[in-house]
Amino acid sequence: MSLLDSDNAVDTHRVIAKTIYFGMFVNVLLPMGLLLLCFYFDKYKMVSNKVGDMGDTIFYMFGVLAVGHAAYAFWSKTAAMRKPMVRRIDTLEQDLVVGLIGALKPTFLVIASISLYGYLYFYLTGRFRETVFMVLFSFLVFQVIRPRYGAIEKFILYQKSLLSGGGDNRV
Repeated sequence: MSLLDSDNAVDTHRVIAKTIYFGMFVNVLLPMGLLLLCFYFDKYKMVSNKVGDMGDTIFYMFGVLAVGHAAYAFWSKTAAMRKPMVRRIDTLEQDLVVGLIGALKPTFLVIASISLYGYLYFYLTGRFRETVFMVLFSFLVFQVIRPRYGAIEKFILYQKSLLSGGGDNRV
């Protein structure tokens, strides 16, 4: 028996599907395509080191920025999941789908920007290994941040409680 068995049951898979597909496209498919392009340039083209000895310092600066982006993504997901997204009980499922993708789209784009630091670093230094590290870090952050089935069920119950006026149950 699910947490959602009631008069207005919600298809949890439908609620989570668009959000996960968008997140996978932005944080998995696009970064892997760009990483393949960097691999090609690393193997077959010469990418010169444009920053000289500052390469390590720039990598550490990008690393600190990436950790900051990861912390912001975690905070923004938590804050977005606490906002009311449902307007009427009649349109519960549609409101949840639109609200969830609207709330998490900026978070997924922030996570994708972590991998952009890796590509920028590759352009500046020609070092492929550090680029892979930054892209893998963005994958890891996406795996931590992405919505999960159980969390979505709790989120739906929280949205229902907000709709009925009892909004003190936190997700």
